[in-house]
Amino acid sequence: MNIKRAKEEIKNTIEAYLLKDDYGNYEIPPMRQRPVLLMGPPGVGKTQIMEQIAREMKIGLVAYTITHHTRQSAIGLPYIKEKEYGGKNYSVTEYTMSEIVAAIYDKIEQTGLREGLLFIDEINCVSETLAPTMLQFLQMKTFGNHAIPEGWIIAAAGNPPEYNKSVRDFDMVTLDRIKMIHVEANYEVWKIYAYEHDVHPAVISYLNARQESFSRIETTVDGKLFATPRGWEDLSRLIEVYEKLGKEVDREVVGQYIQFPKIAKDFANYLELYYKYENDYQIDEILNGVIRENLCNKLKNAPFDEKLNVIGLLLSRLNRVFGQVLRKGDLAELLMGQLKRLNSDDSSLSQAASMENRLQLVLKEWRNKHEEEKKAGLINHSQDYLYKDAEDKLEQYGKLIGEMELTGNHEKDIEQAWERIKELFGEENKAYEMGLSDAGEKLEHGFDFMEAAFGDGQEMVIFVTELNTSYLCIRFLKEYDCKRYYQYNERLLFNRREDNIKARISSLEK
Repeated sequence: MNIKRAKEEIKNTIEAYLLKDDYGNYEIPPMRQRPVLLMGPPGVGKTQIMEQIAREMKIGLVAYTITHHTRQSAIGLPYIKEKEYGGKNYSVTEYTMSEIVAAIYDKIEQTGLREGLLFIDEINCVSETLAPTMLQFLQMKTFGNHAIPEGWIIAAAGNPPEYNKSVRDFDMVTLDRIKMIHVEANYEVWKIYAYEHDVHPAVISYLNARQESFSRIETTVDGKLFATPRGWEDLSRLIEVYEKLGKEVDREVVGQYIQFPKIAKDFANYLELYYKYENDYQIDEILNGVIRENLCNKLKNAPFDEKLNVIGLLLSRLNRVFGQVLRKGDLAELLMGQLKRLNSDDSSLSQAASMENRLQLVLKEWRNKHEEEKKAGLINHSQDYLYKDAEDKLEQYGKLIGEMELTGNHEKDIEQAWERIKELFGEENKAYEMGLSDAGEKLEHGFDFMEAAFGDGQEMVIFVTELNTSYLCIRFLKEYDCKRYYQYNERLLFNRREDNIKARISSLEK
């Protein structure tokens, strides 16, 4: 199962476990709610999807890497307590609250989220003293004497033994009490994620051509050699920062993330060519409508790797443009929501002395909600930055309204202030519309270049297919009507399917 399908399955499981009947009881009783156990290679995204699931389902998340913990921190520390049995006093051993269980109650208190996900990573790599505790945890949903609170679902992850010498096999009794999901690396699924999260285009274009290098682990006499999805993503972020700092990413730097010397060397060479092509083909000029015949002819006769690289450069620039304009649209949508609230009949706002005061009240409530969601882990970094930008805009509106000359007539002042706010928002919306038009023109120029260089060739199929893969492109095309995109999509992809069918028929006839 790929990581995308695994994520969907876990979300479905959580939805099923949290469903209640007419009497307020869970349809599946907590003791019958099997813990979910994800098993798969390192770096495939097991931990990451847990964070995404918690945010998307608006539930709490407490995550632990269990190899960092001792038996004492998992089940609590022992202490002596006096108890009476049969009329006699005895000293008995009790345990303090498990650190992990206490963390769940702390999360509930901090966020108010009474339902959530307890995620235990590397669960099959624990020490010998902690192994029985983990078996008890999976079977009974307890750490020592302390049960996991109702409404909190258990998920765990581990690596198969071929990836980790410390792995301990679970017995059949334990396996029969869990919901096992095996996860495998899948490049096509990861590529969708990569476009959505702005992974460096050199990484994407390299892996498009060499998918076998995406997730590769080999055991040699010198130890394990590996390249993982996590390694590629982390390397991508480093490349972006190094570009800003003007520093070089050479083979040695790549090898610190991609610990497979042959792949690291190959990618370092590819990255060098990537920068060369970026300079040679002047992608920004192409997207601004400057199509040079000599460059089109050069690319048409270039090796296939070079063609792929230039197509990757075009797509990366387009995705960046799409991302920028879509962010403006998201910002305008956020502002619109708050401005509607500002002009509502809410009694708490209608008592405000001025529109500036109303705006401050709305801003304060929204800021508090933003902080609560951030504290609860319900928003990611990009959403956090978007909210901050929207808050800054509302503050600017407040300052501009405060500078307006007042007439002394409350109703008239409120009306004039509201008209000024609509005017300011209109400017914001106009900037979005202009950005949308500019991004559309760049996409059209991209098609101009592809047509001039390749016509209807397989390179155009690759270009259109990659546009179909891009989350940002799909979102953008919902707002911008690009006729050539739909024409090529229909014609080229249909022709490709037809060719595949003919090839199958031909192979059967032989």
